[in-house]
Amino acid sequence: MKIKNVSLETVCGITSGLPDNKYPEVAFAGKSNVGKSSLINALMNRKSLARTSAQPGKTQTINFYNINNELYFVDLPGYGYARVSKETKEKWGSMVERYLRKSKQLRAVFLLIDIRHEPSANDVDMYAWIVNSGFDPIIIATKLDKINRSQIDKNIKMIRKKLCVKPGTPVIPFSALNKQGRDEIYDVIDRLTGEEDTEEEIPGDDITFSKENK
Repeated sequence: MKIKNVSLETVCGITSGLPDNKYPEVAFAGKSNVGKSSLINALMNRKSLARTSAQPGKTQTINFYNINNELYFVDLPGYGYARVSKETKEKWGSMVERYLRKSKQLRAVFLLIDIRHEPSANDVDMYAWIVNSGFDPIIIATKLDKINRSQIDKNIKMIRKKLCVKPGTPVIPFSALNKQGRDEIYDVIDRLTGEEDTEEEIPGDDITFSKENK
C-alpha cells in the first residue's frame, strides 16, 4: 500500500446517518488508551490527522478517512473510558453497533489490544461483539516497544487465550514509535480490500474476514 493522499471525509455522531460510501472500509476498534489514533496516523503517514491525546476518550465519533480515493479507514470511538457517563457509553455502543451491522462496505475490523497486559473484560466483550456482528476481528497488539523482545511470543499467546480467538487469526505486534508491524497491517488491508490481486494462501491464515451474508 502506498499512501498518496488522505482526508478526514465524514464525521458521524450519535444522531448522524451513516455515509453511503462507494469504497471498501476497514474499521479500527480498541480501548480509549490503546493507541488507536497513533496507529491510524502511522498507517496514513501523518503525524496528527487522527487526534491523539493524553486524555482517554478523545474519539467520540465515527471518523471516516478517505485513503487515495480507494478505501476508508474508519476510527471507532474508544471504549472502557470510566469518566464517561453510562448513558453516553450506551449511546456510543448503539452507534458502533449500527455501523457494524449496517455498513455495506465494511470489509474487516481490526481490534487493538495493549500487548503489555492481559485483555480486559471490555476487550473480551468487544471481541465477542464484533464476532456477533459477522466479522472475525484481526488483532493488532499495540505498544510493542514497551516490552522486551523475549516477552513478545508469551504475550501474544496470552492475548489469544484470553480472547479465545479462532485458529489462524492474525495477531500483529505493532509499535507507533518505530512503525514495526505497519507493513504487515498494510498487507492484510490490501488483501481484504482487493488492492492487490493475489491468490496465494498465507500460511496459518485459514479464516475468512468478510462479513457474513454480504
